[in-house]
Amino acid sequence: MESVGVVLAMLLAVIGSGYLVRLLPFAVPLPLVQIALGAVIAGVLKRGVALDPEIFFLLFLPPLLFLDGWRIPKVGLFRDKGTILELALGLVVFTVLGAGFLIHWLVPTMPLPVAFALAAIVAPTDPVAVSSIAARVPIPHRLMHILEGESLLNDATGLVCFRFAVAAAMTGAFSLASASFTFLWVALAGIACGVAITVSVAFIQRVAAQRLGEEPGSPILVNLLIPFGAYLAAEHIEASGILAAVSAGVTMSFVELSGRALATTRVRRAVVWDTVQFSLNGVMFVLLGEQLPEIVQRALHDARLDADMTPMSLLGTALAISLGLILLRLVWVWVSLRLTILKARRHGQHVYTPNFRLVVATSLAGVRGAITMAGVLTLPLTLPGGAPFPARDLAIFYASAVIIVSLLVASIGLPRVLRNLEVPDEPAELAEEDRARHDAALAAIVAIDKAAHGHADKEHDADVHASAVDHVRGVYEHRLGVGGLYDPSRVRVAEQAEREYRLAALKAERTAILALVHARELSDEIARKLLREIDLVESRYG
Repeated sequence: MESVGVVLAMLLAVIGSGYLVRLLPFAVPLPLVQIALGAVIAGVLKRGVALDPEIFFLLFLPPLLFLDGWRIPKVGLFRDKGTILELALGLVVFTVLGAGFLIHWLVPTMPLPVAFALAAIVAPTDPVAVSSIAARVPIPHRLMHILEGESLLNDATGLVCFRFAVAAAMTGAFSLASASFTFLWVALAGIACGVAITVSVAFIQRVAAQRLGEEPGSPILVNLLIPFGAYLAAEHIEASGILAAVSAGVTMSFVELSGRALATTRVRRAVVWDTVQFSLNGVMFVLLGEQLPEIVQRALHDARLDADMTPMSLLGTALAISLGLILLRLVWVWVSLRLTILKARRHGQHVYTPNFRLVVATSLAGVRGAITMAGVLTLPLTLPGGAPFPARDLAIFYASAVIIVSLLVASIGLPRVLRNLEVPDEPAELAEEDRARHDAALAAIVAIDKAAHGHADKEHDADVHASAVDHVRGVYEHRLGVGGLYDPSRVRVAEQAEREYRLAALKAERTAILALVHARELSDEIARKLLREIDLVESRYG
């Protein structure tokens, strides 16, 4: 019962954090509020949980990474694949080397392999943390796509570097050839697992539904289980479960484009996934906060063992490491950008040269989160000879500090850096949307005419059918423009006006139905049905 109470307390903290953020007189990122509430639960109420990193990875990361991979724009992911790979591979290795030597220089008592292990686990950015910051900071779309792609792919690089740094700390040996081969296996096998699991499950589900039928909730439950299956399958063959979950989500987006899922299933599934994302995101940061009191206590205990280390120097070192990570990221982004521009100019290509503030924003947006925390907690407790693992508690403290500082810096710095920053529009995306709407409206009119011919020979209620055809056809003709002239800009203005009027009408419908219920002139069963229809229509315009 005690564990149930802790879970309920964490869920209440997640719910309360949303209201608390709105009550505060100044802007505070939601993850930081959730971390603070988690610390309150553990420190004040003396109720916390012992965080098992393996369970943490399994329960929280697969569904969240799966959803990020599913919803990330694939056009942007493949268009900027070169930049994303530079950040996901090159930047991580560069950070491990640079931050590793920096940490060892700042904390001489921490052996170099342990410093590299700490650098490796703080090198990857976290997709959940990046998404939480993006929800409150107006990051340009293309930059956001790059950051999301980077955070989804750089975990494998960081975790492989972390694994070999820990092995070097345990054995005193390191093999570059073995590390390279392991990285290829971990990455490629993980991606293959995610793709294979998703495609296989989708095929089996489709065949079973065609031959046997299925319960309405079955496709949603299967969809929720896919990331866990992909993660466990990859981990079983010692590949990257994280990349398996990501690739499963990316594959699911292509499976979804087959259009075989029912509309009601897609609507319900979206609601379920939104709830899962909100709950797991919040609980994850609350859990991080619950670990903080004990982490700080252990780090202070370690600090007392070193006469030259005080609580203030401990805090100063944590800030220095965080600043070093930002500077390393800034250097890498600036140099890689200049090389990309130089290469393009040599090939006679015209490329957009971004404002330096955009480079700074990319550096500040390197937010760390749950993957860093869960990874650093997997540091061994002892060496093979039985001696305590050197500087383990200090490493966990510094990783925790990096998470909090990165969240603070991104939340405070990004709005100021991006304020009034002019970025080029992406007319191609707008043109694609206009063309898709135009083609869809034309196809709809053809389908309406074809359906109308099927009722043409029926004299009974012919006028009713004709009126319905005219009404529905008129909606699509209106979207195509007056007099057959298609003007995308006028169509967008018309759609905005239509949205405003439709929302006002739907609000009035809902008010009228609720008034009938309150007057006991309408049963609650019929009212729920009518309100659901209104809600579904309103969700299209929301």
